[in-house]
Amino acid sequence: MLPVSPEVKTNPVQKANFCSRLFVWWLNPLFKIGHKRKLEPDDMYSVLPEDRSQCLGEELQGYWDQEVKRAQKDAQEPSLMKAIIKCYWKSYLIWGMFTFLEEGTRVVQPIFLGKMISYIENYDPSDSAALYKAYGYAAGLSACVLVWAVLHHLYFYHIQRVGMRLRIAVCHMIYRKALYLSSSAMGKTTTGQIVNLLSNDVSRFDQVTMFLHYLWVGPLQAIAVTALLWMEIGISCLAGMVVLIILLLLQSCFRKLFSSLWSKTAVLTDNRIKTMSEAITGIRTIKMNAWEKSFIDLITRLRRKEISNILRSSYLRGMNLASFFAVSKIMIFVTFISNELLDNLITGSQVFMVVMLFEALRFSSTLYFPMAIEKVSEAIISIQRIKNFLSLDEMSQCYPQLPSDGEMIVDVQDLTGFWEKASETPTLRGLSFTVRPGELLAVAGPVGAGKSSLLCALLGELPLSQGKVSVHGRIAYVSQQPWVFSGTVRSNILFGKKYEKERYEEVIKACALEEDLQLLKEGDLTEIGDRGIPLSEGQKARVSLARAVYQDADIYLLDDPLSAVDAGVSRHLFQQCIHQVLKEKITILVTHQLQYLEDASQILILKDGKTVKRGTYAEFLKSRVDIFSLFEKGNMQSETSPVPGTATVISESLGQSLQSPRTSLKDAAPEDQDTENIQVTVPLEDQLKGKVDFKTYANYFTAGAHWPVIIFLILVNIAAQVAYALQDWWLADWAKIQSGLYFGTYLKEAEDVMFVLNWFLRVFSGLTVSTILFGIIRSLLMFYVLANSSQTLHNKMLESILRAPVLFFNRNPIGRILNRFSKDIVYMDDLLPQIFQDFIQMFLLVIGVVGVMVAVIPWIAILVIPLGIISFVLRWYFLRTSRDVKCLESTTRSPVFSHLASSLQGLGTIRAYKAEHKFQKLFNAHQDLHSEAWFLLLTTSRWLAVYLDVICAIFVTIVAFGALILADALNPAEVGLVLSLTPTLMGMFQWCVRQSAEVENVMISVERGIEYTDLEKEAPWELEHRLPPSWPDEGWIYFSNVNFRYILDGPLVLKNLDDTFINPREKHGIVGRTGAGKSSLIAALLRLSEPEGSILIDGLWTDNIGLHDLRKKMSIAPQEPVLFTGTMRDNLDLLNEHTDEELWNALEEVQLKDNIEHLPGKMNTELAESGLNLSVGQRQLLCLARTILRKNRILIIDKATSNVDPRTDELIQKKIREKFAHCTVLTITHRLSNVIDCQRVSVLDSGRWKETGQPNDLLQNRNSLFYKMVQQLGKEEVAVLTERAK
Repeated sequence: MLPVSPEVKTNPVQKANFCSRLFVWWLNPLFKIGHKRKLEPDDMYSVLPEDRSQCLGEELQGYWDQEVKRAQKDAQEPSLMKAIIKCYWKSYLIWGMFTFLEEGTRVVQPIFLGKMISYIENYDPSDSAALYKAYGYAAGLSACVLVWAVLHHLYFYHIQRVGMRLRIAVCHMIYRKALYLSSSAMGKTTTGQIVNLLSNDVSRFDQVTMFLHYLWVGPLQAIAVTALLWMEIGISCLAGMVVLIILLLLQSCFRKLFSSLWSKTAVLTDNRIKTMSEAITGIRTIKMNAWEKSFIDLITRLRRKEISNILRSSYLRGMNLASFFAVSKIMIFVTFISNELLDNLITGSQVFMVVMLFEALRFSSTLYFPMAIEKVSEAIISIQRIKNFLSLDEMSQCYPQLPSDGEMIVDVQDLTGFWEKASETPTLRGLSFTVRPGELLAVAGPVGAGKSSLLCALLGELPLSQGKVSVHGRIAYVSQQPWVFSGTVRSNILFGKKYEKERYEEVIKACALEEDLQLLKEGDLTEIGDRGIPLSEGQKARVSLARAVYQDADIYLLDDPLSAVDAGVSRHLFQQCIHQVLKEKITILVTHQLQYLEDASQILILKDGKTVKRGTYAEFLKSRVDIFSLFEKGNMQSETSPVPGTATVISESLGQSLQSPRTSLKDAAPEDQDTENIQVTVPLEDQLKGKVDFKTYANYFTAGAHWPVIIFLILVNIAAQVAYALQDWWLADWAKIQSGLYFGTYLKEAEDVMFVLNWFLRVFSGLTVSTILFGIIRSLLMFYVLANSSQTLHNKMLESILRAPVLFFNRNPIGRILNRFSKDIVYMDDLLPQIFQDFIQMFLLVIGVVGVMVAVIPWIAILVIPLGIISFVLRWYFLRTSRDVKCLESTTRSPVFSHLASSLQGLGTIRAYKAEHKFQKLFNAHQDLHSEAWFLLLTTSRWLAVYLDVICAIFVTIVAFGALILADALNPAEVGLVLSLTPTLMGMFQWCVRQSAEVENVMISVERGIEYTDLEKEAPWELEHRLPPSWPDEGWIYFSNVNFRYILDGPLVLKNLDDTFINPREKHGIVGRTGAGKSSLIAALLRLSEPEGSILIDGLWTDNIGLHDLRKKMSIAPQEPVLFTGTMRDNLDLLNEHTDEELWNALEEVQLKDNIEHLPGKMNTELAESGLNLSVGQRQLLCLARTILRKNRILIIDKATSNVDPRTDELIQKKIREKFAHCTVLTITHRLSNVIDCQRVSVLDSGRWKETGQPNDLLQNRNSLFYKMVQQLGKEEVAVLTERAK
């Protein structure tokens, strides 16, 4: 879905008047819609101009650039904090003044209340002047409460917007940075880390801005309260303040612990998300090898470490919340005890005034102040992590792109370059050549010779240490591993250019895509998923090539696009596309298809990064150099000669892959006039229906603890609340005695009075201690249970995801799955326990307070009941809309991550085409869509809070005036108790209702998690009836009526494969044009989706075997090499089953031993993410070695050497034949030389068997497809193959 354009639905807040903004009336129409039906993305208002991702990001980027310059000048580290402060301090400070005013009204309230209670205490019906004064105080109290309500929400709304804007700006900067990272910087970060920065770290800004001001408002308010208390009760007030100071000191100690825990947790979360991201990306490989269990173990181990840190910080949080619950009671207790010890007499009105003043401190000093400390310490670490990322190296501007005289040329003189500064051997050494328009330079050489690195050097990706590179003209680049993004096939080819029908059709034809597009249901408007599903590798390669050709550039850099396709299509692409369409362009083609070298204008042969030979084909012939001997045929006896390859495998080829994200030469090329926006389609996921039901809550809690623990938790909660409420009650009785003593009704010396006072103090002490103890126990227990729930849910989600069929991963983009494992899990770890605990605490407090008030003055029930009903109705009305808004916020967040992950994979391509700012624009559009939802999330919760507070203000006003009117009928102590509780009730009541709504909203994350614990599963991994260990001992395979499709209602990919028998220990080749269904055959064999019909292996039907039992018994080397972060050794032997000797032997068999022995760490060399520091060919060889180690009876090689040079390939095939003489080997390939020695060959076309037979027999029959395929090759090659087939 394309982000909504700004004209669609203007934001009503722009036209709203003052009152409408103050009371959020402008949102009423949205609530009406939300009440009638479910909100859709189109119902959201467009983002405000000042909140747009682009302007916010550019503004902060400007301050950051200035800061970097300043730091360089002063030779210091740049500080992101300074840039943020410079950008936002003005607006933030102004709203800080509001906090000051708002908290000021909190301090004034107790004064008015004290005066009112004093009036009732000294009640004289005949004194009308005192009555009017009291009415004045009541009016003052009501005004204070109302002003507080309005100011508080105005402040929070604007402050949260500042946080939102800061977050958006930083996300914009992180994405921009990712687009410009240099190759060395790319090795220092991973997709997982960047996703974590974008999901986890930036969310700290939303939280820290809310509480930051309380760092100075809290202490100021405490000083003001101390002054007022001193005036009322003298020195004994200091005892209470000492308690507060001790508590705040304790909390600043907590802060240090918080910081260290949070920085450790962030690293662990990075690792978990990185591993998760690799598992999702490599899911096919994991399933083919039955590695799910080891990945579940690995991620669970990481999660266990992460949760143990989270638990510790949760306990600290629990202590904070417990102290918030009990601190005012402790302060009151200590103050009155010291008052008793000092023998001071105070009146009842003074007692309640003290209570009120301490209550005024409750939120700002004991909740917001510690929160501010915790959030600031987390934010500082996050800012540091983001700063480290923003300080990574960027690509430097390399060479101008367009010459002044308009002459196009690629000129390279004495080029030497290193991928890694530290490495001693350069990747490329002393290369020189010149290519002019109309020339084709073919670059050939063994695996790891530096061919892709040469293209990277021309793109400006490889840092040069000496020499000169001049590239004049616009570049189009086709990477070795084709990259496609989510969208239609057409949008992938157009890549932002205007659609011109004739040109487009010409390109489709040249790239041999006509037939393939006809096979797709919706032709070129077929949506491609995250990993290019449903296209085969060969089709993806041709879409990439078509994209380049359609761009109509001047210079074409083609990195081996012919290896992924069969011989016929390869011939077509070379003749029709490279030779015809690009004949007037400068073309540099890296290739292993040596039959095309004779058509090249010049040939460059590389080895170990140096030129072996350069010249035209004619010159090669004259000098009697047989090109094939440079690597291919080399006489078979010279087995001992070292395999061509490079010693510096790691450093050499960092740039081989398209995923090697490095930054581009800045836009020197003028923008084409005919560009449009690139159409990327990231479908929004389905929203969950309806409200969060009781079952979800029950599942959530029981995931963390058994019922007895939960019942104990409920009882502790009730006990804490009872102790808390009794304390208030007790205090009212004590105030009566204090007033009596003060006014002389009682004598302190009287024995019964002494007894009552002592008895009172003992009970009061008991209640205070119980409140503290129960408060701490319930907090810690609650956090423990909920952290356990989060842990259990994560593990269930993980298992469920890895048990899901491959189809699930084709349908769901990586970003969507990662969103559940990053943001939703973080909510469960971090936010939910806190909000839950807060809500339960508040809910019980409200019930306790209302209970006490009604018990003391029963007529208050007349007010409380309607108050409760109105609030409940408001909450119900609010939740219908707010839940939808929260769902929209979650679903609009996924595309941001998907877009990031996809951009990182295609970075080489994006930069070569100078499409960075187009992709930045798309990222901004995704961010703006998310901001629309986030803005509504902020404003809807403000809407509820404002109305609740206004209702509460009315309630306080009625109670205050009611107490004065009924003064003669009431006891002063009881009135004092009720009046002191009303403002407290007001703050708590709206907070409680809002937190209950917030709990429902955040529970959506739990619901989304639970949804992933119950996914459709594959067939069972193991069945009770286990296979005999020796199966399959012969390795024959029989296909009976096999049809296969990837999606239930999708097209058939394999059609009626019937009565086909693969003999025991046979070497069987499978060939066919790209997209014919060759790789799908493997998917059917391994049951990646369930085939229709039956496959028999060694007498057992595959559908009667557990999936793991089946997959473990076959070794498969896939076309797409998948490597994981870790050492070379971990990648070869994931389950630690082999000795070092076995590993070295396997590496020798795939011709990699020499390369790896020359590395500094040898087998313990760390691989970068997805193995980026190896060339694509080397990655394929490493995966092949991994396959060879699993000594199975059936070996399947699926184009596993397509990116390897012919000579290395030949040696490997020979080794495999020797080593696996007793096994069945299925070889799927486009290289016919690989199957010409097979005992039998099958040809697949459009998903059907077309012919099967011995290669020689098929070559004798001129009508056979196999004969036609061989004829597509060069003459020499045909002769060699025909000879070998005999």
